[in-house]
Amino acid sequence: MRAAVFHEVGQPLTVEEIEVDAPGPREVLVDTAASGVCHSDLHLVEGLHDIAMMGGAPAILGHEGAGVVAAVGDAVTDFSPGDHVIGCSSVFCGNCDFCLVGQTYLCRSPLTRRRRSEPPRYTWNGARVTQFAGLATYAEQMLVHENSLVKIRDDMPLDKAALIGCAVTTGVGAALNTARVEPGSTVAVFGTGGIGLSAIQGARIAGARMIIAVDVFESKLRTARDFGATHSVDASTSDPVDAIRELTGGGADYTFEAIGLKSAVEQSFEAIRRGGLATIVGVMPQGQKVELDGVSFLQEKKIQGSSMGSNRFRIDIPRYIEFYRQGRLLLDEMVTRTGTLEDLNEAFRAMKAGEVARTVLMMD
Repeated sequence: MRAAVFHEVGQPLTVEEIEVDAPGPREVLVDTAASGVCHSDLHLVEGLHDIAMMGGAPAILGHEGAGVVAAVGDAVTDFSPGDHVIGCSSVFCGNCDFCLVGQTYLCRSPLTRRRRSEPPRYTWNGARVTQFAGLATYAEQMLVHENSLVKIRDDMPLDKAALIGCAVTTGVGAALNTARVEPGSTVAVFGTGGIGLSAIQGARIAGARMIIAVDVFESKLRTARDFGATHSVDASTSDPVDAIRELTGGGADYTFEAIGLKSAVEQSFEAIRRGGLATIVGVMPQGQKVELDGVSFLQEKKIQGSSMGSNRFRIDIPRYIEFYRQGRLLLDEMVTRTGTLEDLNEAFRAMKAGEVARTVLMMD
């Protein structure tokens, strides 16, 4: 099969022929139909996160994909060839303490991965290839643990379904599951890429009365208003904290940081009211620290992280699909560009330049 392979920090990914092993007992082979392009992958390409901690190069990146089951291992009972599926990087074992208390999105059990003593799932010229996030969606096929997939209805367009695997599950889930936005509340979202637009939609679905989009690109702010933002703040020309305080009369009930930027994290905390809640969704560079005003904690201001929208993806994703079918969740409008594996490096460039909400790569 063909895959876009990461070899070295700062270098373009190259499309290579990759060998794929047969499915193990609890593994599923999926013919990838589409993959969204996410900023987390760009962090690895730029060296902001260390690929060595995840297995090293060469590696197949990508973690936002959907496709059709091609083959299953002999212990798999929930999937059959021909099933339409979405992959989610929140692969779970079902047996650890996190899984047993319902926090499957925090599972890191090695039981969902192959041991180093076992044959690798992917090889390139005889060398082991790292599978990023247990998925590796920048490839024509994915060989994954069965607990990283959810079966979906056959009439769901797979290019739109791919977005649900990361951007939607992370952003909508941050609003509905992690922060539990209340009806009638005020919300501000820092960053209006795919995850930020999803957080805006989650706040809208939850019934927030005011949703403030914050970005430095006016074109992205216009898009955010189409997705449900009631107000927008151009952070390139004004202080977003002052603007949010003025619009809300003292600070937002909830803020979401969807960039992974130190200054935006700090601003998202400063912009909440007394007793407010800031939720950090963006992936920050490895080792990056943030500074917060200690006195603010006496006002019961709170800050928390969100891992993949605190998802229970086999429950959440079918619900998001129904939101889409009802017109309550916009996905078609989120796709700014489509392309192929050969277009991945250009997709990274466009994302960094703020030209797109989401690029989707199609695997024909």
